[in-house]
Amino acid sequence: MSYPTGPPNAGGPPPEAPVVCVRHPDRATALRCIRCERPSCPECLREASVGHQCVDCVAVGARGVRRAVTVAGAEPGTRPVMVPVLIAVNIAMFAWTAVQAGSIAENFAAPIFRDWALVPVLVGDGEWWRVVTSGFLHVGPLHLAFNMLALWIIGRDVESVLGRGRFLAVYLVSLLGGSAAVMLFKDADIAVAGASGAVFGLMGALAVVLRRMNVPMGQVLGLIAINVFISVVIPNISLIAHLGGLAVGAAATAALVYAPARNRVAFQAGALTGLAVLLLVLMAVAGSLTL
Repeated sequence: MSYPTGPPNAGGPPPEAPVVCVRHPDRATALRCIRCERPSCPECLREASVGHQCVDCVAVGARGVRRAVTVAGAEPGTRPVMVPVLIAVNIAMFAWTAVQAGSIAENFAAPIFRDWALVPVLVGDGEWWRVVTSGFLHVGPLHLAFNMLALWIIGRDVESVLGRGRFLAVYLVSLLGGSAAVMLFKDADIAVAGASGAVFGLMGALAVVLRRMNVPMGQVLGLIAINVFISVVIPNISLIAHLGGLAVGAAATAALVYAPARNRVAFQAGALTGLAVLLLVLMAVAGSLTL
């Protein structure tokens, strides 16, 4: 009896090529994506509600899911960053003035106070930086402590809703609001300093945010009322700066949280820019009247 001497499967169908992963051609696999049915290796598959999907299908699905945002359009759940940064800047500025003055209690004797505090007549004379730099100076440790405590307590909630960039914008425009109120209604030769205008702006911001979210505002309104009362009864506190910051902070935040969803960012940027320009124009007019 003779046996065939040719190669195995001679005359029969050729063996099938192994199925390989579409992303890794060097890897054989028996698995497939439940969505596109392409072969994929375990590294390229992700568990889905039913079966497994390849990473490409997962990416396509993620693009089709609407991203959750806060009422201001920010990503929810972000860790506050601007609040501790602003607190650190204010503390550093206080330390600088204390070193210059050689005293913590009388740090206002530092030369930088003469150069950076808000004095309307000097602003009108061209020293425009004072409307911003004055918001980072504090007279004594208690002044600093009260403002930084309020910034820490209120600011974290506001930043979590507005997001970092919008929060910083509201803080700075509120600072300008306090300076504008001083320029318009304070004596031209009285020096003013402190972050209170910006902090009151955050109080107004929090009230508007709660109103937008239909959350009871009683505690925040009570806090604002207490701080306004303190501003009235304690001497050498600029009530005008506080009210200016409060009003501008509320207005700026309203523009953010009530912005239309379509073209939200453009609307918000335009509103905040317009508000800042308006404040600068008012201060320019007030400054010209002091000369």
